[in-house]
Amino acid sequence: MAAAAELLLEGGFDAVRHRSVASRADLPLASTTYYFESLEDLIARAVEFSGAIELDAMRRRVGEVSHRRRGTEATVELVLDVLVGPDDGDLDARGQLIARYERSVASARHPELREVQLRLRTQLEDLLADVLRRSDRVVRPEQLRRMVAVVDGAVVAALIEGHPEPRRPARAGLLEMIDIVAPPVVPNMMPQQVERVRQLD
Repeated sequence: MAAAAELLLEGGFDAVRHRSVASRADLPLASTTYYFESLEDLIARAVEFSGAIELDAMRRRVGEVSHRRRGTEATVELVLDVLVGPDDGDLDARGQLIARYERSVASARHPELREVQLRLRTQLEDLLADVLRRSDRVVRPEQLRRMVAVVDGAVVAALIEGHPEPRRPARAGLLEMIDIVAPPVVPNMMPQQVERVRQLD
């Protein structure tokens, strides 16, 4: 799975073939067909493997975040840390970002990937909710996907345009909406009041 995940990152779905995976893993060709029902099964496991690695890195980042009231810009930066990663010119990080979106789009055509992507997305939304709570923000589950959609749209457009810093347009979009979709918790707000605000659409 690790070998297939590496190939997926380097060359996309076309790079993942039984022979190339076996070669990368330094195993006999028969091993890939013995342990996986099909090439599609191998790709799905590789997607889950690489997605789990990304989520673990995100969890570590979120685990470092203290619980305190944060302003708009600070909250947006934390959200982008989770959803996009750093804009430091790292080609590996950019490749991982591109691979993440390739996996998402591919799941629309490949049913075997859909369940994997849905599980990964649920875990990502849980991490995003944790970041918002740690920033003293009201978390409304139905709004989490709207935030993710804004970031995804901005990042994909930036990647298509060859933007050197895809995080920048995503930041601009989030700055306009974060206080609306995840407003700060009002000081001294009772838990039942927070729940009422959370349930607002």
